[in-house]
Amino acid sequence: MAEKKAVKKAEGESSKKEGAVRVQKFGRGKKYNELVKMVDKEKLYTADEALNLAKESSPAKFDATVEMHMQMGLDPKKPEQNIRGTVILPAGSGKTRKILVLADDTDSKKALAAGADYAGLDEMIKKISDGWFDFDLVIATPSVMAQVGKLGQTLGTKGLMPNPKSGTVTTDVAKAVDEFKKGKVEYRLDKDGIIHLGFGKVSFTPENLRENLMAVTSAIKSAKPSSAKGTYIKRLSIASTMGPGIKIDLATI
Repeated sequence: MAEKKAVKKAEGESSKKEGAVRVQKFGRGKKYNELVKMVDKEKLYTADEALNLAKESSPAKFDATVEMHMQMGLDPKKPEQNIRGTVILPAGSGKTRKILVLADDTDSKKALAAGADYAGLDEMIKKISDGWFDFDLVIATPSVMAQVGKLGQTLGTKGLMPNPKSGTVTTDVAKAVDEFKKGKVEYRLDKDGIIHLGFGKVSFTPENLRENLMAVTSAIKSAKPSSAKGTYIKRLSIASTMGPGIKIDLATI
């Protein structure tokens, strides 16, 4: 009996060691480990240095998104400090978004003419209720929000529910479609007091990335609530998708 227990214990320890080996084997790749050496984790880079480094340190084989992560000195539990808004990226987002417009016939025709991928009302609401989600953004007119509200749980869980603060509830659907197609993006404070946002692609020039980053930071600065006390923007870092984080000196934005 004692021998059996000893064997099982030995097998268990062996299994743990094998498990540890597997974790190491499937950890960060060799390419990432090489690229991460390019970034000094203790250094605050200028915006220009950081943008160039984000492009150079991208380990992805695809055209990765360049993302910003901004730690704010705001309390997300206070409604007036839970900031949310939109900004048009001057150089575009680099993404092709499928836009659905929920509106009456007249506005639906305007939306389609402006470049919307889908438009309509009753038929679209039924399709969504049946599980259709072949779109990335939903825009609606105020007059149909009572009907759209029935999809609150369905669209809300996917972050697709139209909202005036995000510019997706509007009387001018054609303008909204045009702006979002050209690179209008939404920023919002999350529950941890951070704003996460993709503002371009690794394939963009450093100049275009800087132009977009400055547009976003300018919009966020303008959205500072009057009740905010202390340091408004605490930290800012950027990274390509799957790439290492790069800290930015706030004085350079």
